[in-house]
Amino acid sequence: MRPAGRDEHDSLYFDYPRFPFVRPAELDGRSVRHRVAIVGAGPVGVTAALELARHGIPSVVLDDKDTVNDGSRAICLSRHSLEILQQLGVHERFTRKALGWTRGRTYFRDREIYRFEMPHSEQERFLPMVNLQQQYIEQFLIDKAMDSPLIELRWKQAATGVSQDGRGVTLDVTTPEGDYRLQADYLLAADGARSVVRKAFGLALHGEAYEGRYVIADVRLRSDFPTERRAFFSPSVMPESTLLVHKQPDDIWRIDYQLLPDEDPDKAVEEASIRERVGTIIEMLGEGDDWELEWWSLYKAYTLALDDYRHGRVLFIGDSAHLVPIFGVRGLNNGIADAANAAWKLAWVLNRRAPDRLLDSYSPERRGATLDVFANAGKSTRFMTPPSRGYRLMRDAALSLAVNNDYASGFADPRQVTPYTYAESPLTLADGDDFAAGPVPGAPLINRRLGEEDYLLDHLGRGFSLLLFSDDGIITPSLRDGLASLQARVPDLEVLVIGRKASPRAFGSQLVDAHGSIFNAYGAGDGTAYLVRPDRHVVARWKALDIDALDSALSVAQGMALEGDRT
Repeated sequence: MRPAGRDEHDSLYFDYPRFPFVRPAELDGRSVRHRVAIVGAGPVGVTAALELARHGIPSVVLDDKDTVNDGSRAICLSRHSLEILQQLGVHERFTRKALGWTRGRTYFRDREIYRFEMPHSEQERFLPMVNLQQQYIEQFLIDKAMDSPLIELRWKQAATGVSQDGRGVTLDVTTPEGDYRLQADYLLAADGARSVVRKAFGLALHGEAYEGRYVIADVRLRSDFPTERRAFFSPSVMPESTLLVHKQPDDIWRIDYQLLPDEDPDKAVEEASIRERVGTIIEMLGEGDDWELEWWSLYKAYTLALDDYRHGRVLFIGDSAHLVPIFGVRGLNNGIADAANAAWKLAWVLNRRAPDRLLDSYSPERRGATLDVFANAGKSTRFMTPPSRGYRLMRDAALSLAVNNDYASGFADPRQVTPYTYAESPLTLADGDDFAAGPVPGAPLINRRLGEEDYLLDHLGRGFSLLLFSDDGIITPSLRDGLASLQARVPDLEVLVIGRKASPRAFGSQLVDAHGSIFNAYGAGDGTAYLVRPDRHVVARWKALDIDALDSALSVAQGMALEGDRT
């Protein structure tokens, strides 16, 4: 919603693009079969299209709108999401525009009781978290997609129905110039919380709805306060309520405040009510400058998910598969990870590098990630919005203790999003060796600096990667021959030899870890190896690499020999 006299795209800071309707070939009677159709051109759908294109797979993306979503909506991107965007070649626009942050503050009755600091060092390319309005997130991704010859974006084309058989998927599509049917081998449903695709198959989300409602308001306010996450419990201007404040680019501030149970939500979102409440909040924050109201909406927290994210030739990604609370900034980041996971696996199947059953691993991995989010976000939600008087009394008692006791301050920890470890995935092999450090099988890689603007993750390719550690940068002739033979059969395997010094006889790509930071972070010695998937998650690791073990691990990671097939 926007102030009176302004339409839904009349923004104080963002120029909404208008994408033209382009008449599709199907409306003219031409028969076209697409490899992948994607419903929804939001950040999750377009991320999936870009990941497919990275692997050479074309896709068609449908959206019923002709612009990006209105309002700031999802505003926080995690380091893990930025690493995915780096793989897609679009991260620089994000880091130039976004506001990065590492710190947060928690207040109880206007008194600061806790400060948290997210782990960060010069070894990382990206900050733990950045703030950027969703309009920019969508625009940057769409601009990248429009540059790709493998992605066709179809605007003002609404999917109204869907069916499938053993050969593919059929979409019923409505446009300003008539209806048509779209044929595709596979479908990615990225059409959000009210998913048409999900409803077409009679699938339902299951889980929990929380009692609290929040107003989300964007205001333009010039302030020198640093980019930090601030949470206020029972502030003086709203006793018994909870308030969150985030700084965004373009002097836009995001203010989220809880409505009390007896407040009428319809009245609360009237412009006069918004202005009155926001005004008192800004005054409490100590900001004296004039402010302007930009946009607002109403939010309710859910932990809901499909029982299975795969339905035949349809994969559900983002909010079509699950709804998670905003607390801990998990929604968009979880959806971006869905898109990367589903798209690389779908690309492997369509490129005939893996059997169709590789796609069966998508649901246990990403639904497992969702359930982990539920466990953490559910705690945060109940803390932010106590579901009962008794819960509130316990919450306030913990906050009161934190005023003068550091040991109790952890109760106010917001439990920020962290990447999920696919330890129980059918594509992950359990450790056979004892490591003192390093990412465990199923976890994402750890980034480390190699030099000025040069980091470990910069050197990963599109396929599987083998990180092979060698003190002198040299590997034995027998291992060299074995790797060469394996690469001849698996051309998507790239070998990165990480040495403490350069060698003119190194095999594959050579990285020099002169200070030993990568060796230390990975608990590596001479001969240690890590096998890594296209989405940067570890398949397996060994203290000493055996070619047969590597060959077997690759088969497992490509769905050719899943858990039940191992002997």
